[in-house]
Amino acid sequence: MPKYIFVMGGVLSGIGKGIATSSIGKLLQLRGFRVTAIKIDPYINVDAGTMNPTEHGEVFVTEDGDETDQDIGNYERFLDTNIYRDNYMTTGRVYLSVIERERNLGYGGKCVEVVPHIPEEVMARIKKAGKKSKADFIIIEIGGTVGEYQNILFLEAARLMHYRYPNDVLFILLSYLPIPKNLGEMKTKPTQHAVSQVNAAGIQPDFILARGELPLDKPRKEKLSIFCNVKKDHIISAPDVKHILDVPINFENEKLSEKILKNLNIKSRTNKFSEWKKQIRKYQRLKKIVKIGIVGKYFATGDFILPDAYISVINAIKEGCNACGCVAQLEWIDSDIYEKNPLKVKEIYAYDGIVVPGGFGKRGIEGKIRAIQYVRENNIPYLGLCYGMQLATIEFARNICGMKEANSTEIDPETKFPVIHIISEQAELLKKKQYGNTMRLGAWPCVLDKSSKSFQAYKTTKISERHRHRYELNNSFREALVKKGLLLAGLSPDKNLVEIIEIPGHPFFVGTQFHPEFKSRILRAHPLFKAFAEAAKKRSEKK
Repeated sequence: MPKYIFVMGGVLSGIGKGIATSSIGKLLQLRGFRVTAIKIDPYINVDAGTMNPTEHGEVFVTEDGDETDQDIGNYERFLDTNIYRDNYMTTGRVYLSVIERERNLGYGGKCVEVVPHIPEEVMARIKKAGKKSKADFIIIEIGGTVGEYQNILFLEAARLMHYRYPNDVLFILLSYLPIPKNLGEMKTKPTQHAVSQVNAAGIQPDFILARGELPLDKPRKEKLSIFCNVKKDHIISAPDVKHILDVPINFENEKLSEKILKNLNIKSRTNKFSEWKKQIRKYQRLKKIVKIGIVGKYFATGDFILPDAYISVINAIKEGCNACGCVAQLEWIDSDIYEKNPLKVKEIYAYDGIVVPGGFGKRGIEGKIRAIQYVRENNIPYLGLCYGMQLATIEFARNICGMKEANSTEIDPETKFPVIHIISEQAELLKKKQYGNTMRLGAWPCVLDKSSKSFQAYKTTKISERHRHRYELNNSFREALVKKGLLLAGLSPDKNLVEIIEIPGHPFFVGTQFHPEFKSRILRAHPLFKAFAEAAKKRSEKK
């Protein structure tokens, strides 16, 4: 019988449930157990693909083509394992399944009700994911904040699982303890109220992870223990940290994994934490800095910046830099600026490398193309991801091939030189307004040219990478682009789709139709990001 750990959030959103879930999973994995993680999103959306990235964050794509919440990416990076479609659910997905079953008389003509049928569907999905992964531990992160109407049915599913399997289910509440500036004292009352709301759902937390600006002190632990009915040594301090990898280290300093196993009456199989921590500390001691600019548009949300829109790209850059002995200093570059003031593009010269990540739509595109032209002409290492590859192709067509009006049909449907156009099957889907989960998604094979920098990075001709796109390089323009020097460094096995472009002779100019960031891991950097980081490091050393 596998063990189930439910992670809930209290007081406010965005306090790090995904990182806490990943950290707990990693600690149990280091003790010799098979671990998988599940994310429950309380949205009516069937998947994350139709959610606005500036509101919800990045859309993470799995090997089997599911569009999921960014926390699935956190799980994969920490656990160094693939997480699949069965490990992600939303309110919309759960309701859709129940309704489809009802339409097919799957309930034998019974009256189908919100309770118990929705919680039953949730439990069935949790068990299915655990069975497929053959996990010893299934960690389930319930999105949102306790007390919200949106996630109450998921809490009910958790309560029912504990009722049926009392010795195999454990509850962890990650809650926030604020320090009001004018008071200067850490307050426990919001967390006390959060626990009361969890209790109202029929759940008693076994552990409280106390998030806050500072570590939790003894008086606050005692107060939380008394008023929340949680053992004092089960209240774990979770202060702000400089790096997310400090989170599992802090947890283990308080012997969290040991206490979880004891609570579930399980003995540790091994303990490789010291070995893992040693490698992490090695990365954290790196001093050499490379300055990387990310040119994008999914940053601003009102007066605030939301880097979560590109969280996998950010982590992949950091992991690539760490793997070649340096630290990434990341800076955001709003592409709109270069449209309003083209001369400002010269500031890019100060960077050691530039990344243009994926995206959609017309806004900021000309600014990105100006940035790409500048890095090409000034030998600055460049990595273009999905849209970044397409825009690099457009820039090359305009400024090297003389096709001044070259564009993507996504931006200009009437362009004279549609060097990027829609995949034919995708055009049919869009005509029918079938947008949800219909892009070219998931892992697809690619064959590399042996003369390419990509081949040097991967050290193999056959690779598989994850995709999320509707548009591709127009094969009608292949010959013209190649004639002027563009290298088609990676093609689909049938040679019909261009997967990678490169500019030979440039220190590093690579564009990928796929998203390599989705396969980067904390201690196993993606080959392309490592190669990009090495090129950026060389530029930094020359400067």
